[in-house]
Amino acid sequence: MTFNFLFILNSILFGFGLAMDAFSVSLANGLRDPQMHPSRRLIIAGTFGGFQTLMPLLGWVCVHYIAETFRAVQKFIPWIALILLVFIGVKMIRDAIHEKEEAKSLQGTALLVQGIATSIDALSVGFTIAEYTAVFAAAESLIIGAVTFGLCLAALCMGNLIGKKISGKAGILGGTILILIGIEIFVTGVF
Repeated sequence: MTFNFLFILNSILFGFGLAMDAFSVSLANGLRDPQMHPSRRLIIAGTFGGFQTLMPLLGWVCVHYIAETFRAVQKFIPWIALILLVFIGVKMIRDAIHEKEEAKSLQGTALLVQGIATSIDALSVGFTIAEYTAVFAAAESLIIGAVTFGLCLAALCMGNLIGKKISGKAGILGGTILILIGIEIFVTGVF
């Protein structure tokens, strides 16, 4: 295996595919807080990019060192993502309906939960890159993380722009998006 154009292109395409959930959640977060500070956008996009980098590597490690344990847990991944995203989405909708101003700021724990929920399916990428050496697995994971970071940053900016226009209903729309993403992850993971 060599670092060539095909390897990089494949990694970028993998990144786009894996980043779609994080992109959608970032859009919802941008809708939720139309006045989001640019540094907060970087933190959120960095969290999603970090988890999308970490999860394929963790999957690769699981394949090489604890494969049987990972196979036992893998069937629960869609359920975990569904529960986490529906919980956050319902809370977002509830806060928007009750117009809690303090709910606009995405706090650390909620951000970590979103990061895990949107990247948990990337654990399975470890199986697809099992034949890679550690260096190639790390390179692929870094490219996936960088693509995710860029897409999430763009989604946050788009969400902020749209959120300013629909202000009062943005939290409801954002929460609904999170719930739909959770359902989509569950349906594609189970069926």
